[in-house]
Amino acid sequence: MSEAEVPEDFGELLVGIHRVVRRRLRQDLAGPRLRGAQVELLRLVGARPGIGVSAAARELHLAGNSVSTLVNQLVAAGLLERRTDPGDRRAVRLTITAEAADRLVDWDARRSALVRRQVAGLTEHDRTALAEAVPALRRLAASLHEELEGE
Repeated sequence: MSEAEVPEDFGELLVGIHRVVRRRLRQDLAGPRLRGAQVELLRLVGARPGIGVSAAARELHLAGNSVSTLVNQLVAAGLLERRTDPGDRRAVRLTITAEAADRLVDWDARRSALVRRQVAGLTEHDRTALAEAVPALRRLAASLHEELEGE
């Protein structure tokens, strides 16, 4: 397939799928709803406990003051802990709370179950096509990430 054969609405389709999945999962969500940037920060901190605000801002490609605002919101919600860095009293280190970890695990499990149910309802031909597309989608995601890192 050439570049010209990739559907023009591919990006919109991916965004649309993400939006619908997010809305479906929010229907049964316990606790306060979180915005996308808040969830991204929780996922990052969960993957890199002890990360600082500046490093998180760089990783998320957000302004430092935006991440500081997110940190304040998540600390107030009881989902993030902020501790002074013992090596640099001006810096803070971030960790997620047990509640946040549980929410992320629950969200991931429910998202996986939703997608599995929907994929199971497709024809075998469509399921095969999706499975064959996964490696290319991973390479596309990696390429987009690398390009963003280079900016």
